[in-house]
Amino acid sequence: MKAFLMKGRSEMAEKRKLHLFEALELRSEYDARIKTLKDCLPETRQNRDRLSFRGEDEGRRRPSPDFDLAEARNGLRNLEFKRRKLNAAIQETNYKHRVDLSGESMNLNEALEMRKGLNERIGELHTQVVKSAYQKVIYKEGRDIIEENEVTYADSVKNLEDARIAFRELNRQLRRASFEAVVDFQDE
Repeated sequence: MKAFLMKGRSEMAEKRKLHLFEALELRSEYDARIKTLKDCLPETRQNRDRLSFRGEDEGRRRPSPDFDLAEARNGLRNLEFKRRKLNAAIQETNYKHRVDLSGESMNLNEALEMRKGLNERIGELHTQVVKSAYQKVIYKEGRDIIEENEVTYADSVKNLEDARIAFRELNRQLRRASFEAVVDFQDE
């Protein structure tokens, strides 16, 4: 009997666990549900209606008979609470789970920050490639003066491609980690 109870407990503990990718999907679902409920609340509708240019002849609105305002507010509070708990569990997992990038071990939070920085860098390098594709020519005193680019076009393209490859590899590591890392949260 004791073995049966222990087995039941471990099965329950396993049911509580979500892989990181599942937890991220659930958080997105919670966000969508929260938005829907908020949009149904009269205080949100009033704010939205103030911003629109509707005529006064549309009449007033009242809740449908099958829409319970108290139930909607209670559901919203419950979903917001669940979302906060889920987000905390995701953050905890991000700090605990480690990935190896180019021989360096870091937690998922650091890797996510690195990805954010790399993405910004790719945007900057894209601009640099576009600028370096043409040289600035100034016509002065009957002749053309050509201003050389700070970075050559070939070097700009190489830097951009290196950053894109690093971004791709980092994304692959993060995706792999989302299937390996487990979040301690009760799914619905």
